[in-house]
Amino acid sequence: MWLGGAIASMIVGIAARREDRSGLGAVVRAQATLAKAIIAPGSLLTVLSGLILTFQLSGGELAGFSIWLIIMQGAGLIAALMTLLISLPTAARLGRLDPAGEGARYFDELRARQRIVASIAGTLGLVALFAGAMLG
Repeated sequence: MWLGGAIASMIVGIAARREDRSGLGAVVRAQATLAKAIIAPGSLLTVLSGLILTFQLSGGELAGFSIWLIIMQGAGLIAALMTLLISLPTAARLGRLDPAGEGARYFDELRARQRIVASIAGTLGLVALFAGAMLG
């Protein structure tokens, strides 16, 4: 849910480059809906289920964890926090702004922030996936 929704949002954002200012409002509202309905819950479920599974498998002992597990959980946790604390509120703000109105400059600033944060969180999510694959 998390990475799939984020990839869908990224593709929609790339396709929106061809839209005029008035069409961007619909695009960011769709991205905000993706963030609220799919990306944020997916990130939360992924991190929580990963932590629960880790503690169940280890019996609560933290000794002996592999470096790949630490990388996976660290990258996943940071990416989820970025998604939930920065990307989700930014998407919600963007969804309420008029891209062509008096808040157009702020709209552009928020879109730039969203692009940067989502790129970093997505990269960390992929690092977590890779580290998880290295565990097996």
